[in-house]
Amino acid sequence: MGAEGRQHVLLVGLQMADETTYARYRAAMMPILLSYGGAFGHDFVVARVLKGNAGINRVFTLEFPDRAARERFFADAQYRAVRAELFEPAVAATFILGEFEATAA
Repeated sequence: MGAEGRQHVLLVGLQMADETTYARYRAAMMPILLSYGGAFGHDFVVARVLKGNAGINRVFTLEFPDRAARERFFADAQYRAVRAELFEPAVAATFILGEFEATAA
């Protein structure tokens, strides 16, 4: 957890193309994410989009102790290999919907 109970939160929307491969990606990347103090916060499967990009069918938050931990995670060579192998073929589009500092629950 970051300074004074704060955490860095990334809000992400995906246009998923292959849920089976995406599930394999999640399983493979989870130990790497945890090693940087990261975690999934909220996670939603989207049934209907009322406004915005209609292709988004998955929305979730990624939580890190701070922005530096987030940057180290996404730069990690092992993570990048898992991403190339599993995330890229499973996801048609990625949308960063927001990024903010929050008080940890």
